[in-house]
Amino acid sequence: MSADNTINIDEQLPKNFDPSQAEAKWYRYWIDNQFFKAERDPQKTPFTIVIPPPNVTGKLHLGHALDTTLQDIITRTKRMQGYSTLFLPGMDHAGIATQARVEATLREEGITRHDLGREKFLEKVWEWKHIYAQHIREQWEKLGLALDYSRERFTMDEGLSAAVREVFVRWYEKGLIYRGKRIINWDPAARTALSDIEVIYKEVKGGMHHMRYQLADGTGSIEVATTRPETMLGDTAVAVHPEDERYKHLIGKTVIVPIVNREIPIVGDDYVDPEFGSGAVKITPAHDPNDFEVGLRHNLEQIVVMDESGTMNKNAGPYAGLDRFACRKQIIADLQEQGVMFKIEEHIHQVGHSERSDAVVEPYLSTQWFVNMQPLADAAIANAQSDESVRFVPERFKNTYLRWIENIRDWCISRQLWWGHRIPAWYCQDCGHVNVARHDVTECSECHSHNLTQDNDVLDTWFSSGLWPFSTLNWPNEEDPDFKYFYPTNVLVTGYDIIFFWVARMIFSGLDFTGQKPFNDVLIHGIIRDSEGRKMSKSLGNGVDPMEVIEKYGADALRFTLATGNSPGNDQRFYWEKVESNRNFSNKIWNASRFALMNLTTYEAQGENALREQVANGSIQLSTPDKWILTRLQAAITDATRLMDAYEFGEAGRVLNNFFWDDLCDWYIEMAKLPLYGNDADAKHATQTVLVHVLDQALRLLHPFMPFMTEEIWHALPIADKGLSLTIAAWPKADEALSFPEADAEMTLYMEIIRSVRNIRAEVNVPMSKKIELLIKPGNETALEQLNRGKEFLERFTNPETLVIDTNLATPEKAMSAVVTGAELFLPLAGLIDLEQERKRLEKEIDTLDKEVERIEKKLNNPGFMAKAPEAVIAEEKAKLDDYASKREKVKARLADL
Repeated sequence: MSADNTINIDEQLPKNFDPSQAEAKWYRYWIDNQFFKAERDPQKTPFTIVIPPPNVTGKLHLGHALDTTLQDIITRTKRMQGYSTLFLPGMDHAGIATQARVEATLREEGITRHDLGREKFLEKVWEWKHIYAQHIREQWEKLGLALDYSRERFTMDEGLSAAVREVFVRWYEKGLIYRGKRIINWDPAARTALSDIEVIYKEVKGGMHHMRYQLADGTGSIEVATTRPETMLGDTAVAVHPEDERYKHLIGKTVIVPIVNREIPIVGDDYVDPEFGSGAVKITPAHDPNDFEVGLRHNLEQIVVMDESGTMNKNAGPYAGLDRFACRKQIIADLQEQGVMFKIEEHIHQVGHSERSDAVVEPYLSTQWFVNMQPLADAAIANAQSDESVRFVPERFKNTYLRWIENIRDWCISRQLWWGHRIPAWYCQDCGHVNVARHDVTECSECHSHNLTQDNDVLDTWFSSGLWPFSTLNWPNEEDPDFKYFYPTNVLVTGYDIIFFWVARMIFSGLDFTGQKPFNDVLIHGIIRDSEGRKMSKSLGNGVDPMEVIEKYGADALRFTLATGNSPGNDQRFYWEKVESNRNFSNKIWNASRFALMNLTTYEAQGENALREQVANGSIQLSTPDKWILTRLQAAITDATRLMDAYEFGEAGRVLNNFFWDDLCDWYIEMAKLPLYGNDADAKHATQTVLVHVLDQALRLLHPFMPFMTEEIWHALPIADKGLSLTIAAWPKADEALSFPEADAEMTLYMEIIRSVRNIRAEVNVPMSKKIELLIKPGNETALEQLNRGKEFLERFTNPETLVIDTNLATPEKAMSAVVTGAELFLPLAGLIDLEQERKRLEKEIDTLDKEVERIEKKLNNPGFMAKAPEAVIAEEKAKLDDYASKREKVKARLADL
């Protein structure tokens, strides 16, 4: 703004928008002015979103970009709506993944973590964390996330570590955490236990191996089958159903396990399905979860036949030292040679793989720490059935969540890693007592010995991230001001792929420790696939780096693409063409804004409410297009607000795109050129005032989607005392005083006529530059008045040599025609018109109108629709029917004339 309050367009908005320059400038401006810093304002309602913490393992991917963009859109909208917003950033230590990455870098140096020792290795991991955490912050900045960095948290920082210990101790004291020897999922590559949900099942082609175990008394044999013949070395029983007539007489006898020649009993157990296979199953308690339970019931020995790397151990006899799969091949050959294995059938089955390492998971008997999940699950189910239930959007995902929580199993929480929260348990080497405490233990509480050793294992990553909504707000200090003000949080935004991993854990942890649900809503989105619908992966090489997209098209284009690419809960495909299209959308807005500012060079800045005040006191005279664009703006405000509040960002984006592109740029700005370039000072001032108001309000609506470009334009608008940033500007509210339904209908008539004339010109290849005769026959006096008021606009946009508007107009011969709501148009194009083609065109139009009439008549004759639809909707449909029927009759009359 220059000294005389006039605008220098070159200073305000350059010819082209430069995303990289604007992004760096405005993000720094927002941070320096602390617009994202959350304040505990008792006069405002709090609104909290905690970021799903990315792993400190590398770069963010498109899924992260989608996830955080949606959160940012919600946060920015709520801040503008007057809430005291907190968008809390943070990162996850990601135990298995991070340790694996650091160990890989050590291997490149020719060393292992064991060479370094635990403390030195952890120093290396912390170095890694600091480097990659900074990378992630830089990417958050590139995306434009409105994060309160003063409250950034890490799952292993001091406060969260204290929360983790508090939870462990409380659950242990309540008897919910216990240590026991059970079958767990074992990752032989990472050499750690896994929880059930860290196992990914893949279809694998294998074999069903049929064997005969000889009865020890020499009276015969019994047939068993297995997909994992190497585990037979750990068999300690054969089980049959106690009521199976084929085998009842064998219960209590013994058979000989081939190769190891161990004598094992035949037991009766209801677990066995007599209809499946031979009706007899081998029992390997140390290598199968169901066999483990059978073993407990019959007090069977538990023989582990492989070590933590998946190598056969000394209990495997002659196969000791072989990899488990090499052992499988060898044992099959040996058993076939002995005649024990008499048949192998091809068998397709689901085999568990480690989510992290992709190694085939081994059911493995191991001493681990567990959480007894049933009491926690019961509380979560009770919440889901109450009025205080967490709301899932879309609602169908609540059933997904409930199905898992209703069938939950105890959670194995110990991991054989060094990176993570070390289990707060100390074993007394003198009396054997387990000391569990919130702080380091130096003296045994039982015998007072100082000979203590802390458990070497760490906790499952999800144990700490399951506390994220409240541990980040300084729990367990429930008197902490942030916890009291910002908890529970409002919305969790996440993908459907981690409902079990994370969402469920946060819900049952939050309910148990705070007595409240951790968030009100869970907004579920799908995953981003490539343009062919394939999941993005390293193996396919089809991944897209969001930073590459930003570098090419800018953050605004990427954000708008991600946010409007689908509806909640559904997957979306990534197309570069969509990003380019949205970049073009932002360019359209930029150019329209430049046009406006070029025509505001002498406009004196007014306050935000100037237009409303001038309309109210009658000091401004608005044209029909002025009133129309204001009416369309109120509709856009209403629709966009409703859709944003419902998390329908795709639909909200469509509303804003239509308003900017169609209403504002294609129609209003074109019509505004008449008063802006004209000599009527009052009309020019009115249009300038409307332009500034509409741009201001529309940019506010678009800001959550495209924060950088909108901020740049908004700062250039001549508005007095508008504030420091669009980030903290007020969200628009629809204003009835600026809605003009009559003007909306009038403008719609102008637009229909202009479109019809342009379409007819195109059909007969008459360019807009060529003068034509345009005859308009209004259907009534109201339409006549409207058309006479808009004669200047019609002449400007249809370019007629002569324009006649007359209710008594005689139908001309050899003229193209069109029927619009309230009028008929004729374009006498003698020598240019093909009468046969015109007949065909009119017949096609009648056919279209026939279908519309039929469609609405069916709807109005549907008892279900008439019973359920609101009166306003029914009235609207009846009005449409009358309009289509009227148009059809006029087109038929025109066809008859021809």
